[in-house]
Amino acid sequence: MTDLHPFIAGLPKAELHVHHVGSASPRIVAELAAHHPDSKVPTDPEALADYFSFTDFAHFIDVYLSVVDLIRTPEDVRLLTFEVARDMARQNVRYAELTITPFSSTRRGIDEKAFMAAIEDARKAAEAEFGTVLRWCFDIPGEAGLEAAEETTRLALDLRPEGLVSFGLGGPEIGVPRPQFKPYFDRAIAAGLHSVPHAGETTGPQTVWDALNELGAERIGHGTSAAQDPALLAHLAERRIPLEVCPTSNLATRAVADIDQHPVREMVAAGVLVTINSDDPPMFGTDLNNEYGVAARLLGLDERGVADLAKNAVEASFLDPAGKARIAGEIDAYTDAWVANH
Repeated sequence: MTDLHPFIAGLPKAELHVHHVGSASPRIVAELAAHHPDSKVPTDPEALADYFSFTDFAHFIDVYLSVVDLIRTPEDVRLLTFEVARDMARQNVRYAELTITPFSSTRRGIDEKAFMAAIEDARKAAEAEFGTVLRWCFDIPGEAGLEAAEETTRLALDLRPEGLVSFGLGGPEIGVPRPQFKPYFDRAIAAGLHSVPHAGETTGPQTVWDALNELGAERIGHGTSAAQDPALLAHLAERRIPLEVCPTSNLATRAVADIDQHPVREMVAAGVLVTINSDDPPMFGTDLNNEYGVAARLLGLDERGVADLAKNAVEASFLDPAGKARIAGEIDAYTDAWVANH
């Protein structure tokens, strides 16, 4: 971590690309694994560090799904959601759009209405106790195909929870082309949800173009390979289409070979609106504060540069204008006070 760590730790932040199950801390994963002893997931928090060492993206998905399988009851869902908010509040995350994959839970037998009630109860309790505002992105697990797309769309539109703001697409990209999901995104967009698919993480820039042109993407999850296409970077910059950049995640899943080769520099140099996010933080041995430290080093930022990155996430969020102004004001006030006193 850089010497900016104390500043970053206290900085008010928003996070836009972070997964529900993927945010389960080792303590929570171990607790859930102990509840479900038929699982292959270790019950020792220290052993989870080895379990969360990935050989490639496919291996990461296998491990991720084994943790998903620990979420079996509405009580598990509520516990996970509330504890994720607690961990965010410790990092001064004021607002987060949490990516949830309801299909993964409902197909495992959790009642869909009980699932929605559990996440909403946790959301309201977390805001009351921690002051952290949560909103939901429901995403299609791409590897599960069009059945999952249909079910996710139905759950989002027919049982739409109060906190739902966006519609996404996750999972492997290789062998899962984006255009096949167009009808589902069309329906979600028509219902007023924002389009935020993953694209260009483990495939080339054409996947990002497909997400823009076929899925109406307003933000791109990862977009790592966009740096390979100057025309795409120019398009993203001109249209102010944000990228949800997750540096340590890209290293852990081998989407980039070396953190110093991460294309975030090229993105910023091209004028793209870049936001910094943690993706699946405990699984990657990171958190949002650490990701800001990594980005600050790669981009050569000082405190005000880091604060501008934090304000990018606020701008790119789907928070209402008053909420955006409030958090941006907190960032400015905190930064001014820090610079004046250090």
